[in-house]
Amino acid sequence: MNFGRRLSSLLARKLPVRPSRLSAGRTVASITFDDFPKSAWSQGGPILERHQVRGTYYAAGGFCGRTMDGITYYDEADLRELLAAGHEIGCHGYGHQPTPCLATAALAEDARRNDMFLRPFIGRAVSYAFPFGAVSCRTKRFYAPRFASLRGVHPGVNKGTVDLAQLSTISLEARIFSQAKVDAAIAKVKSGGWLVFHTHDVDASPTPYGTTPEALDWTLARVKAAGIDFLPMRDALKKVLPA
Repeated sequence: MNFGRRLSSLLARKLPVRPSRLSAGRTVASITFDDFPKSAWSQGGPILERHQVRGTYYAAGGFCGRTMDGITYYDEADLRELLAAGHEIGCHGYGHQPTPCLATAALAEDARRNDMFLRPFIGRAVSYAFPFGAVSCRTKRFYAPRFASLRGVHPGVNKGTVDLAQLSTISLEARIFSQAKVDAAIAKVKSGGWLVFHTHDVDASPTPYGTTPEALDWTLARVKAAGIDFLPMRDALKKVLPA
């Protein structure tokens, strides 16, 4: 993320758009995959199944059935399979462009295209992740009324009062993955909170933004050993918000 995007994201974090108080004493975790490389399902899916975990796959409609820069992305059969297995499909934009770079009219058109793409599968997505984690105050305001939750890539756990228009996350990406950070995050939510993990591809030799099967397996086991259940983003939100 370049300096301009970092500054935009910093300013956006200082301006909560949908502040909400999470219920004290309720703890939950979510595992999410951005862009939806095919390996997140073909290799990541069996690991989730072994741990009886359901995740959220943020799909960019423009990536469906394509191979770009050596990465093969999901296809329509993958979407049907993961839905049948109880996972959630979230929205990641259609063109997968940094939202602060798009005019509001272009944001609306991109949202319309992805909504039309996902409609045959899920009707309407309720969870959104900003492409590249790039956020601005304007784009938070644009997307907040359209989705139940918006997720960025700012590191941290979600507890106490949070902004549902820019939820924090713990990265499992190979370039920055740390078992110590996962353990520290688990410790922070013992009294209540929402752990959201994110990555991209799952492979023995992942991209810098993906994770290995071993790291994914370790993380799921570690969190569950702490007595924390995993739920897709849409379901986790219902659990941590007051009735």
